[in-house]
Amino acid sequence: MGNTHPGATSPLGMVSACAYSGAYPTGYGRYTKNTEGLPEEMYDRLQASGFTHFQQSGTGAIRKYYNYVRVTPMVEPLDVLGQAWGLSDEVAEAGYYAATLGTGVRCELTVGAKVAVHRYTFPEARSARIVVDLSCGGLDIELGRTVPLRAQVENMGQGRAQGTVVMEGVPLSVYLEVDSPGWRPMLWYDRRLIDGGTRLDFDSIRHTTLRPFGMLFMGPATAGQTIEVRLGFSLRGCDQARRNLERECWPTQPAFEAVHAATRTRWADHIDRVRVEGGTPARRTVMATALYHSLIKPCFADDESPFWPTAGPYAFDICTMWDIYKTQLPLLAAIVPDRATDLLESLIRVCEEEGNFPNGYRMARGADRFFRQASALAHTALADAHALGRPGVDWSWALVHMVDDLRRLYGEDFFEHGVVHPITHTLDLAYAHYCTAQVARALNDRRLADDLERRSWQWSNAFDPDTGLLRDSDFYEGGKWNYSFRLLHDMAGRIALAGGDAAFVEMLDRFFGFGAAPVKQPGLRPSPVEMAAGFALNRFEGLNNEPDMEVPWAYHYAGRPDRTAEVVQAALAWQFGTGPGGLPGNDDSGALSSWYVWASIGLFPVAGQSLFLLNAPAFERATLRVGDEELVIETSGHRGTPIGADGIGDEPPTQYVQSATLNGEPLHTTHLSAAAVHRGGRLHLRLGTQPSSWGCETRPPSHSPPPEEAP
Repeated sequence: MGNTHPGATSPLGMVSACAYSGAYPTGYGRYTKNTEGLPEEMYDRLQASGFTHFQQSGTGAIRKYYNYVRVTPMVEPLDVLGQAWGLSDEVAEAGYYAATLGTGVRCELTVGAKVAVHRYTFPEARSARIVVDLSCGGLDIELGRTVPLRAQVENMGQGRAQGTVVMEGVPLSVYLEVDSPGWRPMLWYDRRLIDGGTRLDFDSIRHTTLRPFGMLFMGPATAGQTIEVRLGFSLRGCDQARRNLERECWPTQPAFEAVHAATRTRWADHIDRVRVEGGTPARRTVMATALYHSLIKPCFADDESPFWPTAGPYAFDICTMWDIYKTQLPLLAAIVPDRATDLLESLIRVCEEEGNFPNGYRMARGADRFFRQASALAHTALADAHALGRPGVDWSWALVHMVDDLRRLYGEDFFEHGVVHPITHTLDLAYAHYCTAQVARALNDRRLADDLERRSWQWSNAFDPDTGLLRDSDFYEGGKWNYSFRLLHDMAGRIALAGGDAAFVEMLDRFFGFGAAPVKQPGLRPSPVEMAAGFALNRFEGLNNEPDMEVPWAYHYAGRPDRTAEVVQAALAWQFGTGPGGLPGNDDSGALSSWYVWASIGLFPVAGQSLFLLNAPAFERATLRVGDEELVIETSGHRGTPIGADGIGDEPPTQYVQSATLNGEPLHTTHLSAAAVHRGGRLHLRLGTQPSSWGCETRPPSHSPPPEEAP
């Protein structure tokens, strides 16, 4: 399960809309909550009780699942609201979703940046309804329900209504119009109509006191009659929700086709920023889908922060930095640089308001920001942006927050002792000190930079010199083998600690299972004993396990880019496909899909070091539109690499780089600076089916301490 959904989205937009079954994890689908083994079915069919807004994309058990403002077209009495009807004839396109409910109503959804438009085609019905449930939230699983804290609903007449629900401390407002002449607008509570009521107010709602509530529009429908529902959303009140609707939907009425066309155009522009040629149709489909998934999150709600009054970028659904900082943020920095800068501005502002750079940030107020996962990851994206000379950030002010953030939470112990448990936070904090030192040095604060750099060499305190692995500790979603091969700023020192190139490669080979028997995957309801035995193998857990994402490229630093090619190309061929099971685990807000995009074009970003590593690409030619420039990656000797998991052709041959040129000049290294990638140009890779000596002698840069500073 990739844990994605087929609903309507806009590129990095605030709003999504999808059929709602209440199943884990996005509210769409048939499965129960699942974190280990195969998922169990919650329902035996695809079904929906309506259509909700704001969904996660690719995440797992994050506890806040949104699915707010459920809209349900009905031809039955209000009493049955909440029951589900079967879904058939589904259509999913970028910015568009459609399906037919078991009641015979054809349902179509599209979204803009801050709006959603629904179009329902009814069968003949004496009393048809459009029911809006403002109390809906979360999933129909244990501890999955989200209940409003407070709410207000108002019937404004003439097919208009508005309301605000405070969910997880955030006021979500909606202003809606229903294009249904002659239909009667009404409010309802506890599935009972409130005749003549124009306003409902609720305060101090609890799970035990909640009764569903909302508004509805009711009247007769002729066969084939179409009703359009237009919804504007805001985190700053109903007036701004109305303005958002006016901005994206008026003066065009009905608005569905206009909004759909505008969103389709935005998607076409974004998808066109990475173009590939060659490969099988299946591989090109997976590539386009991966790029699409990479551009759904984070959600940008400009001028919508509910926590500070000023205008400017506000981003949520950063789920989480631990997932996206290695692959997705560098992709956004390359193909949507303005949005990448907006994200950094939003993170800095959150740090001002809350006192920390968040590791994860949802549409919610309060703690629970995933601090167990990692520490100080925003520093990597900030360092990369500064190295590229990105405008729009006050870097002196950003540096203040970067330095202050290093002293918070686990950073206090690291500052005092040079090591902290969980031991992975030692690596995070040492790396963040390195990233912050680069910004400080560029801003001519040499004293600060020297101090930060000295502390960055304390990464070695996390390792046991007798084993070359991390010290025993608690680990988040992995073990010490998974975390022992991350790409540090001092890879030369890391490899030396392991005993040199040969010993390091041998450890990596063991991790990836070269020469080992296949691993049996867990099935339904795996026992704790079975899971413990699997983890005890100390093997690569898959690309959806964030610590493992970058590990294939660790071979580069030991002079074995051929091994990187073997691991990466096997993953591209066998772990991704075109069907519902086409992702090898959680997509995690586009992190896994971004990995696929980079790996497919032969590049991998080393977050925080303004560096890219090179590998044989999966396509004959790729064009990356980087800002106003284009980087063309072309090959000679490329052989087709079908997707093995789909049974298309034989096992794909591994391809290795034999030689390379950049803008016609020989390139003998397996890396490029981020500046070179962002300048654009032409990278030519000559490929073959046998390993070569290319890139084996000159290693990617390693930032080792001078002898007097070595730990």
